[in-house]
Amino acid sequence: MRQRIFGALMAAALVIAALSIISVISLASVSAGGRAPAATWTPPRTPEGQPDLRGYWTNATFTPLERPADLAGKEFLTEAEAAAYEKKRLLLEESQAKDDIHYDNAIWQKESYDKVVSRRRTSLVVDPPDGKLPPLTPAAQQRLAARAEAVRGGPSDSAASRSLGERCISWGNEGPPMLGSTYNNNLQVMQTGRYVVIRHEMIHGVRMIPVDGTPHLGPQLRQLLGDSRGRWDGDTLVVDTTNFTDATPFRGPRPRPARTSSAVGTCTSSNASRAATPTRSSISSLWRILRRGQSPGRPRW
Repeated sequence: MRQRIFGALMAAALVIAALSIISVISLASVSAGGRAPAATWTPPRTPEGQPDLRGYWTNATFTPLERPADLAGKEFLTEAEAAAYEKKRLLLEESQAKDDIHYDNAIWQKESYDKVVSRRRTSLVVDPPDGKLPPLTPAAQQRLAARAEAVRGGPSDSAASRSLGERCISWGNEGPPMLGSTYNNNLQVMQTGRYVVIRHEMIHGVRMIPVDGTPHLGPQLRQLLGDSRGRWDGDTLVVDTTNFTDATPFRGPRPRPARTSSAVGTCTSSNASRAATPTRSSISSLWRILRRGQSPGRPRW
């Protein structure tokens, strides 16, 4: 379930009437150390002639979603810098205080593959060029603060008052946008001539994407994961998702100043879903998914 990389992610403020997110997901071959091979690669085809996306993939990465302040203006790390960053992040993940008895992070969160700095980028966000998500508008900040206060001071005498993550309904990793979680960053892609299906290991969310021209649901029908429709643009699968609910977790900009140390990773994709905020149901999301290679033994996302 190997490493697919967000090539681009753009998000707008939450208070506009219609919110769109554009993500580019490259299903890329990654060699040891996370570097894509230079050789030309021809994607396999399904019996229907579509690019074959089937397999097990992951979006686990050490690359932060947003660029740390101490790396401002630096889009890529050098080979040596990326190796040092990966070493620091791995040490952080495997360092656990003795009084932290939740579980053993090094065992519980370990996978059979190594996380890397994806393509040596300093952020998953490539547009805006500063590698940062656009800030929330003042009205959105007020709404988010009100929600946080309601959670702190509200009742906890029923399941409905708890978060979706706490109730194991959604960790926010299914999108929008589709980012890695703290662990269980693995996905299975299934495909027929009519559907592409993305199944997440974390809480086992499943996104069904018709690719046969089926129209979107009517505006009165809303779903937590939205209503996805796909079409092929050459070898790229373009997925348009609408009809979210007001409870859909959306990974917007952090509501408070991010930490500035790149040594600990400012808002990495592994913790990005925990900063998710409920979105307006008018949001729409556009993904472009392109398979660019396959690693020996197991493909990477």
